[in-house]
Amino acid sequence: MKKSLLSMILAGAVSAPLQAADWQALPDVAPAPKDNPTTQAKVELGKKLYMDPRFSSTGTVSCNSCHNVMEGGDDSRPTSMGVHGKTGGRNAPTVWNSAFHSVQFWDGRANLLEDQAKGPVANPVEMGMKDVETAMERVRRIPGYKAEFEKVFGKDGMTVDNAAKAVAAFERTLITPNSPYDRFVKGDKTALSAQQQRGMEKFAATGCTSCHSGAAFNGPKMPFGQGFYAKFPTFSDNDYVKKYNLMADKGREEATGKAADAHMFRVPTLRNITDTAPYFHNGSVNDLGEAVRVMAKTQLNEDLSDEDVADIVAFLSSLTGEYPQITMPRLPATKGTSILVQ
Repeated sequence: MKKSLLSMILAGAVSAPLQAADWQALPDVAPAPKDNPTTQAKVELGKKLYMDPRFSSTGTVSCNSCHNVMEGGDDSRPTSMGVHGKTGGRNAPTVWNSAFHSVQFWDGRANLLEDQAKGPVANPVEMGMKDVETAMERVRRIPGYKAEFEKVFGKDGMTVDNAAKAVAAFERTLITPNSPYDRFVKGDKTALSAQQQRGMEKFAATGCTSCHSGAAFNGPKMPFGQGFYAKFPTFSDNDYVKKYNLMADKGREEATGKAADAHMFRVPTLRNITDTAPYFHNGSVNDLGEAVRVMAKTQLNEDLSDEDVADIVAFLSSLTGEYPQITMPRLPATKGTSILVQ
């Protein structure tokens, strides 16, 4: 009986088509920088800050508003809505497994989760504060936070950098291992259906692994701050580019000002992709099968059959892992006064 391509690759008989992917399982623990080790107390403080909307100018927008950890880690909108109903120009990427990105944001303008945590606070379209220090002053005006900061960071620990470290520590717990795919590559050959295994083969044979490789399907493991980017779209002479307005956003060029960075985007994770529609940096595609067709054409100049698309979508569904149980925190109150009223 003729062996499938996948079985030959897993047995080591064939390597070229899947060389980039290396079929890695997601680690159970996310890496943390040396200056911000993960501790339970820090995670709990970070979760409260992540969930607290009082650090937005209107008191209505928290990190969780756009990156909802009670669902897919995004907000299910094409582009996110911030203070005063303002909307940005890009889709909110999922926060789940974001710890495995080498850089943050679509354009890679933040190296670490600690850097990323500061950005939305002072963005006029997102949380709308004058600056991050003004937001930190609000934290200091909430008595309940003082003891928690001192417990984690010591006396005089209520700083912007430490608040960002706490939020980042919480975000590094947001990982979803043990998906059917993970169990399959660890040796459970019953974890994927026949269709999912066909999709796994087609995913590699089509060339998807040239970008979506590694444990998080967001590219090879790289040092923090050294991002893995891809040009999108690579092939622009097709109907999808105009239909979904894919050339409007200059990507990384908008962050660096360099023409060489035009339309370069950090490669997003495909983990839990079934839970994070709509797709792409502008949220323009609301169907995963259509997203697969668009990617094949714009990135690889390939036209996929309906059967190929269905098989690849089936494989992508196997990348949804186990979400950890998250309880909503009790936020510290301000007795008899409000920090939102001047």
